Amino acid sequence: MNNNNVIEAQNLTKMFGDFTAVNAISFEVKKGEIFGFLGANGAGKTTAMKMLIGISKPTSGAAKVAGFDVFTNAEDIKKNIGYMSQKFALYDDLTVKENITFFGGIYGLSRKSIKEKSAILIEELGLEKVASKLVGSLPLGWKQKLSFSVSLLHDPKIVFLDEPTGGVDPITRRQFWEMIYKAAHQGTTVFVTTHYMDEAEYCDRVSIMVNGKIEALDTPKKLKQQFNVANMNDVFLKLARG
Repeated sequence: MNNNNVIEAQNLTKMFGDFTAVNAISFEVKKGEIFGFLGANGAGKTTAMKMLIGISKPTSGAAKVAGFDVFTNAEDIKKNIGYMSQKFALYDDLTVKENITFFGGIYGLSRKSIKEKSAILIEELGLEKVASKLVGSLPLGWKQKLSFSVSLLHDPKIVFLDEPTGGVDPITRRQFWEMIYKAAHQGTTVFVTTHYMDEAEYCDRVSIMVNGKIEALDTPKKLKQQFNVANMNDVFLKLARG
């Protein structure tokens, strides 16, 4: 594995019976990069991510994440990454503080570390007044920002975000991306899936999946130049139309 890369995939494939959900995709992600994994719903983004985070075994191909093989070292991968699922991952029937404490324990943090990180996290998110309230009572935007922050509790090398801004308002989306920039600035590699093409502009590089295949991969600027269009949505439309 190249020392500059934290993810490397070669011909990674996932089949469900006769259906090929992810079709021989190859790419790499560099340290500290914000890598956008784009495509329409059903393009194969989430299936590919599940292989990379060690919860779904590939049918064929090869991949390494944080230096660990997806076939043989799935548990080591899980220890070195953060993950925010498409569906809200925290527990609605626990308070904000209880969720942070619970996941801090799952990540193997000491009680002292959990207490310190919890105080910092709650202050940074401005959740002091609701820290003792059930997470289920919070607005979706707050839930999403809290979920992202919890996924970073153990200082992972890579954080995987699956459609993190789905269903939230434009202001919350912008705030969420500010959090992503901050994490990347602090050295965390961010792998983010989205079907919002405007969010591609916020990424260092993007890949675009169509029907299980990566049909384009480069910086947003170069992709717009390549397809002679003004925005990433038009790049995607050209690819989708073949």
